[in-house]
Amino acid sequence: MVNQDNLGSYVIKGNNLSFSAVTQRDAEYIFYLRSNPDYNKHLSPPPSTVEMQEKWIAEYLFRNKLGEEYYFLIRRLDNDQRCGLVRIYNIQNQGFTWGSWILDQNKPAKAAIDSALLVYKFAFEILKLDFCEFDVRKSNIGTLHFHDSFGATRIKEDSSDIYFRFSSAMWDKSKNLLISRYFKKNQGLL
Repeated sequence: MVNQDNLGSYVIKGNNLSFSAVTQRDAEYIFYLRSNPDYNKHLSPPPSTVEMQEKWIAEYLFRNKLGEEYYFLIRRLDNDQRCGLVRIYNIQNQGFTWGSWILDQNKPAKAAIDSALLVYKFAFEILKLDFCEFDVRKSNIGTLHFHDSFGATRIKEDSSDIYFRFSSAMWDKSKNLLISRYFKKNQGLL
C-alpha cells in the first residue's frame, strides 16, 4: 500500500497525463465538471453548491487518509493543464471500483486510454489490489465499448447498468499489449 501520509504529494504519470490527489482548492473545478451537462450525463447528481463540494472533499480527504478512497485530478503532461477527474473507491477485500471519470475539453488525444491505464497501474501495482468491479450505464455506449476493448469481463446486467470485472492478472497479461496498441514506442511505458 502507498504510505497515506505521502499520498497528498504523490503524482503518477502516464504517457500524456498525470494524476495527483484532489484537494479542497479543486472544489470549484470539480463542481464545474460535475454540474456541466456536457460531462455529467452518466454520473450521480452533483452537490448543489461549490461549498457543498468543498465539504464533500473534506470528508473524502478523511477517507483518503484511511486508504478507503482516492480521488485524482487529471492533468496534461505537456502543459500541466487540468483536464479531468477520476476516483478509486469501495476498496475492500482486495477489490475496488473506479468511476466519477470525467475528461473535459482540454484533454489530449488518447486521454481516456491513458487515464484508464493509470487507474489500473495505481490500483494493481501501487496499492497491490487484486480486482476491480464497476458498472457502466447501458446508455453510455462509448464507455461500454472502451471497457470491452480493454478486456474487462461482463459479469451481469440489470435494467440500467452493465457490470464488469477486471483483475490484476488480466492487467499483468494485457498491459504491455494495451500500451503498445495505443501509444508509440518512443513515448515510453507507464
